[in-house]
Amino acid sequence: MVQVCVNGARGSGDGAVVPLSPEAIADSVAAAAAAGATDVHVHPKTPCGQDTLSPRVLAATLEAIRARVPVSVPVGVTTGAWAEPDAAARAARVRSWTILPDHASVNWHEPGAEEVAAALIERGVGVEAGVWSGTDGAARFLRSPLGPKVLRVLAEVTDTDPATAEDTALALLAELGTAHGRPVLLHGEDAGAWPVLRLAGRLGLPARIGLEDTLCLPDGRRAASNAELVTEGLAEWVSARRGGVRRGAG
Repeated sequence: MVQVCVNGARGSGDGAVVPLSPEAIADSVAAAAAAGATDVHVHPKTPCGQDTLSPRVLAATLEAIRARVPVSVPVGVTTGAWAEPDAAARAARVRSWTILPDHASVNWHEPGAEEVAAALIERGVGVEAGVWSGTDGAARFLRSPLGPKVLRVLAEVTDTDPATAEDTALALLAELGTAHGRPVLLHGEDAGAWPVLRLAGRLGLPARIGLEDTLCLPDGRRAASNAELVTEGLAEWVSARRGGVRRGAG
């Protein structure tokens, strides 16, 4: 499994390559799926480019994606606290959604994470438990009675130093232990994204890549699209799994 993380909290300041409108997001997802992405993580945006949990915006985004992408490709969204800081309001937003994603990420270190996760589970939406390095997310997740009920764990390495991101990833995986027996998807950010993706390949773990996690290809060139990142990501993952090193990989 390689998940494409389409846009994240990035905005217009990150360049026109980052898709923001429902139509641009759908086009980018369709191309990424054609390139081999088997799962989708997207941040629906307001017209001014801000992340939102609005049922109207989420419905428009999901409808646009599902009109372009096979039903075999699950589509997930964020529930990050930056989109709705009040935890009760965040859970209420989930309960107000008129069209449901296949799954949604919940950052376990954020206040109200379990309330939001419970609301998603009640509605039949899969929960991706976001566990970030450098937070108490792993400890909180391992104590959570909802842990065994989540779809998967997103082990997010926030260390962006390519020299240390892999060690940080290994420490996070050790901290997660058996992770309630749930699958673990491992990914990094910015300059740490490619070292962590290659580690995921060596360990045989699901991974993700896309413009949320990095704007650059392994050789440092700016990526032209999510599809290009997925193509490179799959090649890097497979090469790492086979014990090789691709020429130009950084």
